[in-house]
Amino acid sequence: MVIAGLTGGIASGKSTVSAFLEDAGAIIVDADKFAREVVQKDRPAWREIVNTFGQSILLPDGGINRILLGDIIFNDPAQKQILNRIVHPRVISETATRLAEIEKKQHGSVVILDVPLLIESGMDTGLSDIIVVYVPEPVQIQRLMIRDALTRAQALARIRSQMPIEEKKQHATIIIDNSGSRENTRSISLTVYQRLKEKFAPQGIS
Repeated sequence: MVIAGLTGGIASGKSTVSAFLEDAGAIIVDADKFAREVVQKDRPAWREIVNTFGQSILLPDGGINRILLGDIIFNDPAQKQILNRIVHPRVISETATRLAEIEKKQHGSVVILDVPLLIESGMDTGLSDIIVVYVPEPVQIQRLMIRDALTRAQALARIRSQMPIEEKKQHATIIIDNSGSRENTRSISLTVYQRLKEKFAPQGIS
């Protein structure tokens, strides 16, 4: 089994690349999905978050208001670290469980570990490749403002709360530039998938 990490800055197009890789045949392990699941109402992480940040960050149905919580943590690094300490260990545990299942049932697969904070959380350790989806910061800002209906200041706060995209590039073994057309990104993504398959073909991947 080949496990490559996929990451990028917010609004860089990581989800688009992930979908292209999945269409090509890769198995996607989506850490964002686990992050949403572990904070569902009445789960342990949900209770810790409510105890830490207060009832005011809840929606009427008891779920966490992700936009409101985001406004808190993206403007306060200390609060962000607290949230990460609550959520990250549980996401890592869920990810390890899923990888073990794949190893047992689909041993000859190309697996893409899709993690926004792959490098920051240390989940990049021991992976075959680190794929970084890249766009310049001005493109990030523009796309994020449109995607999430944010002001420029809100978009900048979210972008600046993460490791700079230029720094993430330094950790990459593969860079997918997503500043061009969708079709161009798709073509690059398919080439990357083939590279991962062929690189490990002697180990039984076909």
